[in-house]
Amino acid sequence: MLYRFKSRAAAELIMLEPQGRRILAIIGKTPGADGIVTAAQIPAAIAALQAAVAADEERPPGPDLPDAPDAAETEERAHTVGLRQRAAPFIELLRRSAAQDADVVWAV
Repeated sequence: MLYRFKSRAAAELIMLEPQGRRILAIIGKTPGADGIVTAAQIPAAIAALQAAVAADEERPPGPDLPDAPDAAETEERAHTVGLRQRAAPFIELLRRSAAQDADVVWAV
C-alpha cells in the first residue's frame, strides 16, 4: 500500500505504508486511508518532525549493536536510511504548503 500526499502548493509525494504511517504518527495524525493536515496545523507538524529527527539521531546504538562500533558497522550505519532522509521530502512539502497557506491531504 502507498500513501499519496497532495497539496496545491507542491508535487505529489508518495511513500510506502510503513514510512507514511510513521510520519503521520509523529505529527499526531491517525494513519488512516485518508486525512488532512490543515495549513494551521503545518507549523506544529514541522516542529514535531524536526524533534523526532533530532531524537532519532541522538539515539544510542540498538541492543544488537555494541557501544563502540567497528569499521564495518560504522559503514553499514552510514548506508542506512534514517528518519532525516525519510522525513525531508515531507517537511519540504509542508513548508511549501505553509508558504501558500495550502492544506496537505493524503489517501492510500
